[in-house]
Amino acid sequence: MAANGSGGAHPVRTLKPGIYAPIPTFFLPDCEDLDLPSFQTHVIRVAKAGVGPLLAGSLGEAHHLSHAERTTLITTARKALDAEGLTHVPIIAGTGVGSTRETIELSKQAAKDGADAAIVIASGYFAGVLAGNKKALKQFWADVAEASPIPVIIYNFPGSCGGIDLDSELITELATEYPNLVGTKLTCGNVGKLTRIAATVSQPLFVSSHPRKDSDEPFLVLGGYVDFLVPSIFANAHGAITGLANVAPYTLAKLFELAVASLKDREVLPEAQRIQGIVAEADHTIAKASIAGTKALLERLYGYGGNPRRPLPPIEPQAAQALWDHPHTQALVKLEREFSGKRQ
Repeated sequence: MAANGSGGAHPVRTLKPGIYAPIPTFFLPDCEDLDLPSFQTHVIRVAKAGVGPLLAGSLGEAHHLSHAERTTLITTARKALDAEGLTHVPIIAGTGVGSTRETIELSKQAAKDGADAAIVIASGYFAGVLAGNKKALKQFWADVAEASPIPVIIYNFPGSCGGIDLDSELITELATEYPNLVGTKLTCGNVGKLTRIAATVSQPLFVSSHPRKDSDEPFLVLGGYVDFLVPSIFANAHGAITGLANVAPYTLAKLFELAVASLKDREVLPEAQRIQGIVAEADHTIAKASIAGTKALLERLYGYGGNPRRPLPPIEPQAAQALWDHPHTQALVKLEREFSGKRQ
């Protein structure tokens, strides 16, 4: 048993290969306070589709949240999931902030609040110093991993941390040396990097020689986009953490299922490739509309979404309509309605 989450105890929830969604943080339109009813509804929606929730990530506007709001999101999500009988669903919480000290502080608080893992990005404020300093970057994740009471995922997103881009050698070293590190999210979009890391950490010898702190936990190699999910599964990666999973959770859960099945049954591969093509086009189109665009699509699909917290601007109405009308979006929406109808 692990003691975390509102001071109680719950079974350890290990992360598994699959699809995870960085959940948007929803705000009330007039005051920008947290819109918790919409947040709860959405967390349950994606979880019921077989997609894991990640809170206070980039799409969740972590940079715009106070410490207290992060706590509120985690505790609210845990209570909502448990109330729906989804007690087995793990929560990943974004805890990467400015300093190592504060990141550790947030990771410890996330554990108390009910998170099962932390995902940590480097601060880009001093990227001029850190970007070329492998020793300092390695020490950052080493310090966080050793101090965090919950497992830690390495988040590599150069676009959100001043261009800091971890290479495959550093990530593999960290995975080898620090057993409380349980994965990496590669929003650099570097397929070769993903393949190189998976070639090491997904081998049975690595798993037996370098077990995680919790021996049941693998080291997950996760794409930050879902436009190459099928190829990544064939390269021994483990899934994706992707904003598109908010818009089409059933579709992406099905795509992951087919990709894994096609490793053993090649007759499944053509269908996986068909869906992958639709998903790849939609991912390319929708990602360009960023947080505001994703929220606009959720508004059209589910009746909630709203705007980002200022200073991020809302999407212009004409752009929102064009995004909704785009053939790539409509093809994905059609697919999602098909798969969600089969599951519900």
